Amino acid sequence: MWILSWKGATGFSASSTAEEVTRGIEAYGLTAIITGPTSGIGLETARILALRGVHVVMAVRNTTAGHKIKQEIINEIPKAKIDVMELNVASLKSVNKFVTEFKASGLPLNILINNAGMMAPPFSLSEDNIELQLATNHIGHFHMTNGLLETMKNTAEKSGVQGRIVIVSSVLQKTTYKEGIRFDKINDEKSYNALLAYGQSKLANALHAKELARQLKEEGVNITVNSLHPGVIATNLARHTAVMRVIFGYVVRLFLKNVEQGASTTCYLAIHPGAKGISGEYWADNNISSPSGFVNDPEFVKKFWDFSVELVDRSLASSSL
Repeated sequence: MWILSWKGATGFSASSTAEEVTRGIEAYGLTAIITGPTSGIGLETARILALRGVHVVMAVRNTTAGHKIKQEIINEIPKAKIDVMELNVASLKSVNKFVTEFKASGLPLNILINNAGMMAPPFSLSEDNIELQLATNHIGHFHMTNGLLETMKNTAEKSGVQGRIVIVSSVLQKTTYKEGIRFDKINDEKSYNALLAYGQSKLANALHAKELARQLKEEGVNITVNSLHPGVIATNLARHTAVMRVIFGYVVRLFLKNVEQGASTTCYLAIHPGAKGISGEYWADNNISSPSGFVNDPEFVKKFWDFSVELVDRSLASSSL
């Protein structure tokens, strides 16, 4: 549609595909980790990065599915360099195991893409006793990112190539509980609203990117961090709610992006030269956009960072008892 074709400052638009925004880019020698790469925009992101020469580490819950996808990509792109490693981002134990194994591999790490997510399931808790959407969409990625930071810093310093952390958020970060983050009611089943809790977890992604970008800039570290809205895409993310299936299926059909378009902003931020040096921003349609007002409140951002650290520490302490 014409409405998706308006081009922003980058020269790209909502209708641009991941292949288009990375055309002509050679990213050989770079290594990227991507979570949730076996379907939807995660799969397309993995495919495009492999196409451009990136060594892709697919972090997957189901390694059988992961190896199947790996082979499909290699069949299409014989030069593709892909590894498959097991990771369940909803489990801090699994995150710890993944981080340990990745470090032991000796691989460098230039690009980290926090993509895996879930949307609007019925209320449930993760094995670490954290509301499942927040656990999957934010806390697991938060803990993994912290665990891999030293490797990314070392890679950036030794290679001289700027590291990039890309966190997939959503425009629905603006559709959350009135207090933004329910610090005192994260696990409150009685007041749980599946869609608002999803918005809360996506707000968490943008807050994570904002504060981590600030910290790395303060340290003088050559790593950027950005969050993004991939667009409204007809994937299986909305499978948990009949309302969202109706919305995706009928109401906004004309405004939906396909998967190739949905992966474009992620790929742009991961390897395009135009994103070099830009950090702490929220992106949509391959251009800088405006996040929730909570993201522009430094005190709120810092409070949520500290809350995330405390939640991880408390959960890990409980699991070791």
